[in-house]
Amino acid sequence: MTLQKKRALHIGNVSLLLLGAMSHNALADDTPTQLPDITVTAPSPIQRHRTAPTRTPSHVVRAAPSRNRERAAAVQPAPAAPAPQQGVLPVVTDQFATVTVIPNEELRRSGAATLGDLLFSKPGITGSSFAPGASSRPIIRGLDVNRVGIVENGLGGGGVSDLGEDHFVPIDPLSTNQIEVVRGPAALRYGSTSIGGVVSATNNRIPDAMPTCAAAPFQSYGLPVKAPLAGAGAPGCLNVETRTSVSSVNRGVDGGMLLDAGGNNVAVHADVYGRTTSDYSIPSYPYLFVPGQPFNSRQPNSATQSDGASVGASYFFQGGYIGAAITQNDSFYHIPGIDGADHQTRIDAHQTKIAVKGEYRPDAAAIDAVRFWVGATDYRHNEIGLADPADLSSDGVRQTFTNKEQEARVEVQMMPFNARFATVTTAFGLQGGHQELTAPSPDDPTSPLNGLWDPNKNNRVAGYVFNELKFTDTTKAQIAGRIEHVDLSGTTPAFIPPIFDVATDPASIGPATPQSAHYTPKSGSLGLIQNLPWDLVASATAQYVERAPKPAELFSRGPHDATGTFDIGNPNLGIETAKSIEIGLRRATGPLRFELTGYYTRFDGFIFRRLTGNTCDESACQLGPGLELNQARYSQRDAIFRGAEFQSQFDIGPLNGGIWGIENQFDVVRATFTDGSNVPRIPPVRLGGGFYWRDSNWLTRINLVHAFAQNDIAVIGETPTAGYNLLNAEITYNTKLNSSWIGAREMTLGLVGNNLLNQNIRNSVSYTKDEVLMPGLGVRAFANLKF
Repeated sequence: MTLQKKRALHIGNVSLLLLGAMSHNALADDTPTQLPDITVTAPSPIQRHRTAPTRTPSHVVRAAPSRNRERAAAVQPAPAAPAPQQGVLPVVTDQFATVTVIPNEELRRSGAATLGDLLFSKPGITGSSFAPGASSRPIIRGLDVNRVGIVENGLGGGGVSDLGEDHFVPIDPLSTNQIEVVRGPAALRYGSTSIGGVVSATNNRIPDAMPTCAAAPFQSYGLPVKAPLAGAGAPGCLNVETRTSVSSVNRGVDGGMLLDAGGNNVAVHADVYGRTTSDYSIPSYPYLFVPGQPFNSRQPNSATQSDGASVGASYFFQGGYIGAAITQNDSFYHIPGIDGADHQTRIDAHQTKIAVKGEYRPDAAAIDAVRFWVGATDYRHNEIGLADPADLSSDGVRQTFTNKEQEARVEVQMMPFNARFATVTTAFGLQGGHQELTAPSPDDPTSPLNGLWDPNKNNRVAGYVFNELKFTDTTKAQIAGRIEHVDLSGTTPAFIPPIFDVATDPASIGPATPQSAHYTPKSGSLGLIQNLPWDLVASATAQYVERAPKPAELFSRGPHDATGTFDIGNPNLGIETAKSIEIGLRRATGPLRFELTGYYTRFDGFIFRRLTGNTCDESACQLGPGLELNQARYSQRDAIFRGAEFQSQFDIGPLNGGIWGIENQFDVVRATFTDGSNVPRIPPVRLGGGFYWRDSNWLTRINLVHAFAQNDIAVIGETPTAGYNLLNAEITYNTKLNSSWIGAREMTLGLVGNNLLNQNIRNSVSYTKDEVLMPGLGVRAFANLKF
C-alpha cells in the first residue's frame, strides 16, 4: 500500500474517532433529531408499510376490522410527507443491502444532467465521465456497464449505455424524484446484470397514490361556525411544479414542468423537460499527451441538448391500482476528445418507452400484496461525424445502435406468519425479458466486420424468493435466492486470429457462423440486522451471485471508438461468479448520523477486455503499436475486489436560530487479479469533509473532496491519474408562499458553486481521461416553484 493511501486511511480513522469523541455527550444525553422517514423500494420485494400516528377524535364510529387487517377506503390520497430537512444525510438502517438515497431536495440542488454526474462524489460510487453532462454512467465499487443495473420505476432503463461508454442513460435527474443506489450485489431481485449493484430512479409517471392538495383557507367571516370535514365532497386536485436553472460553466439552461391531478378514482401525471448547453469551460489545455490542438478555454466538442416528456395515469379501486405511462426521451450531444473533435462526432438518440404497473392487496389470510410491472422500449441512436476530417461534405451517419426490449415482472408478498422462533415474511417473484440489438454501419455494409456486432437476441426468465425473519424487535435476518435461464443467439466469425486484414484477404478471418449460448445462473444470500444501544444498527451479509455474459462480450467483432479498442468477443465465455461478504454499522437518528461499510468480493471467471498489445483499424489488426485502436479480447480471470466506505454528519449545536455541523466521507476500493496485477480503471482513494448550517428555511454548505492519485493501473492501455481537490459550496432558501401573490404555494431558490478551486480534474475510470477534463469553476442558480 502506498504512503498516500496509508495516510488516507489514518486520516479517515482519526476523523471517525474525533466524531465519536465530539458526540460523546450527544450519545449520553441523546434526544433524537426528528427526521423524515426514508422509504426505499429497490433492494427487496418485501415492502414495509409505515403508518403515521394520528389522533382519534372523540365521538367517531369505528368500523369493525376484517379478520386479517383493517381495510383502507377504496381511494386514499397519498399521506402528507413530513417536510424534509434540507441537507440532512439520509441513512437507511432497515435494509439488508447497503443503500444510498438521493432525495428529491438534493436532486433539485445538484442539477446534474446525468446519473453518473449526480453520483460522482458519493462514497463507493462515481461516474464514467466519458462525455460529462451527456454520457456518464454510474460505477459502483469499481464495477460498471455489464455489472450495474439501471432501473426506472422498477423496469430497466432500456438504452444501450451498457454497450458503450459514449451512450447516454435515458433517465434524466430533472424528471426524477428519488434515486436509490444499492451498493453491492443486487442481482437477486434484478438479474445477473446487477451483480455489482443497481441504480433505481423513481418518479410519479405512473401514480401509485391519489395526489393531495393544500387545503384552501376556511373563511368563517367572524361567525361561530365549524370548518367542513376534510375530504367531504372534496373536488379534484391539481398540483404543478416547475424546475429551472442556469449554469455559467457551460452557458446551460434547463427547465421542466410536472403536473399531477386526480379525482373520481383516477390520478394523472404529465411532465416535460429540456436542457441545452454549449461547450463547457475547463481550467487548462485538455490533451495530456498531444500538444498543439485547437483550444479556446473550453472542452472542444462537448455541447449537449436533450428533452423529454411523459404522460401517465392510474385507476384506483378497492385494495389497489393499475396504471400506465408513455415516455419519450431525446438527446443530441457531442463527444469530446481528440478523435471526437476532429470528426465532429455527435450522437442523436431517441427512446420511446411504455410502462404499466399495478398493485392489489386482497382481503386474504395469506397474501399481503400482488405487484406487477410490464414495459417495452424502442431505442435508436445514430453516431454522426465526418468520414474525413478535412472534408466537411463527408458528414453523415457512421454507425447506428438499436435496442428493442420487453420486460415483465410480478411479485407476491405473503402475510407475515408466526413460526414460533420468528415472524416470517416471504415474497416470490417471476421475471422475464426479451431483447434485440443491432449495430450496423453504412460505411462498408459488405464488410464481414461491419459495425460492432451482427444482430443478436437474448431471452431470459427467472424466479426468486425473499424470506425475512423477525426474531425480535432488534434482530432480523433475510434469506433469499434466485435462479434464471438466459438464451443468447447471434453471429460471429468462426475465428479471428491476432493478425488479419479483411480488406486484402477476406478469408483472413473465419466465415460468419451462427452462435448460441445458454446459461442458468443461480444466486443466494444471507443477511442479518442487529439493533444496538445508542440507536446503532449493525449488519452482515454474505452473497453468492452468478452472472451470464452479455451479448457484447460474446458477439463483438469490430471497432469500438468509445473505448479506443477493436473488440473481439468470445462465444465460449462461462458464467461469472461473485462471492461477497459485507459488514456495516449505521446510525440514522440523533445529532450524529453515519454509515460505515466494509466489503470483500472474489470473482471467479471475471469477464473483462484483455488488451493484447496489438493494434487495429476498422478492417485489420497488426502486431504491436502503429494503428489507432488497441486490440481487446473478452477473456476471464479470477479477481478480488475489497474496500470500505464511510460518511457522516454531526450536528454540533445551535447557531443563529439554526444548527451547524460538520460532515466527512471516505472511500477506497482495491481491485486485483489473483496474480497480483491490477484490474484496470478503478476509482482512487477519496477523503472529504465540510461544514453546514441549516434552519427551517436556509441551508448553507461547503465541502471539499480530495482524490488521491491513482497509480494502481493495468500494464497495457492505462496511464496514471493525478489527484485533485474538488471544492463545492451552496446556499438554498425554501419558503411557503401566499398563493395569492404569484399563485405558487412553495418556492426554493439556490446558488451552487462547483469546482471553486478551478482544478484540473481527470477521472481515473474514464476511457477519455487523458483528453477530457471535468468542467472547471462554475456557478449554478436554480428556482423551483410548487403551485
